[in-house]
Amino acid sequence: MSKKFNQPLSGNDMPRFSGPGSLFRLPTQATAEGLDVCFIGVGLDIGTSNRTGARFAPRQIRQESALIRPYSMATGAAPFDSFQIADIGDIALNTFNLSQSIEIITEHFCELLKFPVKPFSLGGDHTITLPILRAIANKHGPVAVVHIDAHTDTNDSMFGEKITHGTVFRRAIEEGLIEPKKMAQIGVRATGYSANDFDWSRQNGVNVIQAEDCWHRSLTPFMAEIRQQIGEKTPTYISFDIDGLDPSVAPGTGTPEPGGLTSIQALEIIRGCYGLNIIGGDLVEVSPPYDSTGNTALLAANLLFEMLCSLPGCIRRP
Repeated sequence: MSKKFNQPLSGNDMPRFSGPGSLFRLPTQATAEGLDVCFIGVGLDIGTSNRTGARFAPRQIRQESALIRPYSMATGAAPFDSFQIADIGDIALNTFNLSQSIEIITEHFCELLKFPVKPFSLGGDHTITLPILRAIANKHGPVAVVHIDAHTDTNDSMFGEKITHGTVFRRAIEEGLIEPKKMAQIGVRATGYSANDFDWSRQNGVNVIQAEDCWHRSLTPFMAEIRQQIGEKTPTYISFDIDGLDPSVAPGTGTPEPGGLTSIQALEIIRGCYGLNIIGGDLVEVSPPYDSTGNTALLAANLLFEMLCSLPGCIRRP
């Protein structure tokens, strides 16, 4: 007898504006026990340097995700027929203390990863990625990373602080959590504080793909190169900062930059991760107060669905 997996509540059984408030209207549970994949909210935004509001993103992304149906008509992917998936709620952070919140996130993920589960996080600002990677590397060792962002997030410090949303990948590389030669940063752009702002990543072996190199073209060939760079066996983490996209398609974010990726290119990137050994990911920096239509959160939910579809072992129907 085949295993019965959790299924999203259908919009044909319950109107999309009603029903549970979980991601994709999936069943919920308190722990990751028995799950192949889990979604978890990490509503931290006290690591931001500009507009706040990302603390509200997990709730908003969940709300907008009610529109998403269970099958990809483009790839034939059927993630809810492939894996046992649930929404395991939110982490109880200390909203007044960034350093303590980072410790809470690390400890929470270390406990979570005692189960054989692939976690996908709903941020929150990009600071959350560092404690998550600390827990991920504790289990898997240094990982490959596909990082989509307008910024490299490799500042050495911000206002004297070593851990903020703009320093996470410098710290992660310094701590040996990432294999920098198996890391790609896609969509970085705009202005900087010096002409050398992207050089630290490149000097450490990171494949930095500036937004200008993506303009007016498909990113499918880039992703083929990235798959070759990383290899199919290396544990790989996806970190998607929504400000990697152009503000015309994702205005609801704290640090928007012009000249960004399109929604189509975002789909190409995530679909292009199929074939990698994806072991988790995050979607960060959605700020609902600046998302008047809900379209940024809706796009974020779609990208999380695409991450499910790109997991190894996901059934793909003809």
